[in-house]
Amino acid sequence: MTYNKRNYYKKIIKIQNRVLEIQRQNPDIFLKEIFYKYIEPEYLISYRTFCEYLGINAKAKIKDLTKK
Repeated sequence: MTYNKRNYYKKIIKIQNRVLEIQRQNPDIFLKEIFYKYIEPEYLISYRTFCEYLGINAKAKIKDLTKK
């Protein structure tokens, strides 16, 4: 895991926003194709990690961290 959770969640938000941007431009593209063409070369993560990142509500987690 990462030392600083806030930076970890910021990275997840960047990836999630990038996926949404690509899906707006081309709604018929598969997630696997988005991963191999755009995400993997830029962020150097695995497909499993990519899928986990898409399932995390990072914005809510950052709000929880700022409350503490």
